[in-house]
Amino acid sequence: MKLFCFPYAGASATVYARWRRCLPDWLEVKPVELPGRGMRFDEPPQSDLNALAGQLANELRPATGGRYALFGHSLGALLALEVAHRLAADPGGTPSGLFVSGTHAPSRRDTTRYARLRTDRELIAELRRLNGTPPEVLDNPEFLALTLPVLRADFALCADYRHRSRPPLGCALHVFGGTRDETTPDTLGAWREETHGDFFLDILDGDHFFIRQREDEVLGLIRGYAERLAGGERP
Repeated sequence: MKLFCFPYAGASATVYARWRRCLPDWLEVKPVELPGRGMRFDEPPQSDLNALAGQLANELRPATGGRYALFGHSLGALLALEVAHRLAADPGGTPSGLFVSGTHAPSRRDTTRYARLRTDRELIAELRRLNGTPPEVLDNPEFLALTLPVLRADFALCADYRHRSRPPLGCALHVFGGTRDETTPDTLGAWREETHGDFFLDILDGDHFFIRQREDEVLGLIRGYAERLAGGERP
């Protein structure tokens, strides 16, 4: 089974590099790089979420033969959902499963907070609040010069997102949250509205970046759910 992994705001596909070594070979981790970072550094960052989801779906479509699932954390969760809808519109294109992590359900989101993050100072303050970047890195002007334009575009994607009524997906949906993140059992549980397939919710100890703090536990859950999606058979 292939597992396409979408990064969070400001990050590149390399945040999932370790997962390739930590998950079994039958679960093929395929990090998805977004424009403006990593191997796509020469491309301008995208600030229209619908356009980006369509672009990524077109790029991934040739690689989705056989069993596949999508994973995304925070912004990546929204992208994974939107890409899943576009791929599911193809005959036989529905993913086996969708894993979303660290964000409110689409129907429970407040997009205005992202629209208010405009200045460099506000962006840096948000990074400090999320507790995912070491303070010494945030005090590095060269790092900030590279990161802030991408982060500003990514937060624009979050501000651009709008929940809309549409038929739910038909795949299993697995939701992860952190006990000290801003999400709640209610806003995480509302992801149930996005599928008529099986639904699972796991809340782990940690803040917004619990996927790093509790990485072994997260990966263990993903592996177990992926085995279930494969019907107990490892491809």
